[in-house]
Amino acid sequence: MRNTICPVESLEQIEYDCKLCKDQEWILDVETNTAKPCKCREVKRYRRILEASGISQEFQKKTFDNFIAKGRPKIIRQAKETAVEYAKNFENEKSIAFIGTVGCGKTHLGAAIANELMGRGIGVLYVNYRDMINKLKQSVTDEENYNREMHKYKNATVLFIDDLFKGLKDTDIKYIYEVVNYRYFNNKKLIITSERKALEWLDIDEAIGSRIYEMCKGRIVEFEGKGLNYRLTGDKP
Repeated sequence: MRNTICPVESLEQIEYDCKLCKDQEWILDVETNTAKPCKCREVKRYRRILEASGISQEFQKKTFDNFIAKGRPKIIRQAKETAVEYAKNFENEKSIAFIGTVGCGKTHLGAAIANELMGRGIGVLYVNYRDMINKLKQSVTDEENYNREMHKYKNATVLFIDDLFKGLKDTDIKYIYEVVNYRYFNNKKLIITSERKALEWLDIDEAIGSRIYEMCKGRIVEFEGKGLNYRLTGDKP
């Protein structure tokens, strides 16, 4: 039986998601015999986290193209415009928050921004607020595990916290403060959705609320009014 050698031409036809590292997630330096993580590594790791959570496909379906704003209230149309502009000018932006009424498409817009950024090689870690807090509480008795879990939220290039303060408990404060405080002082960006309005953030905890407000200032989209809940009106976001 003869050994078959794959022609060079066929190797060149292989298509990689990342041409820089050829999907190895590491870039090798032959001269120094060292390797450094490729910029695609963070994006791919966060996508694996999404897949493990069981929401990856649904999350990746949420784009600006399928967020229907036409014919809906003015605030919905303005919110989409703000989200698109934020994603387009991301490098010059700070953080962004979508707050207020249930069912107006806050998570969809946050996910659309995240998907747009990840498509450009910018890592976005999505976390549901309640899940994040519960994971931190469960690991608090194991210092190594706790530090590893906290490190994810502190150091993600962009952290998308969905439903901030949902089901808030008094014992949550120290955990969310540690995350927000670190990101505030290290100029790390947040994408936030919350049913709680900006003034309520201050009532919950002034240190946390004022930091988030400053981080998102100029990019706080507040949904308020009737007819915004697409689950009741039958509109799709």
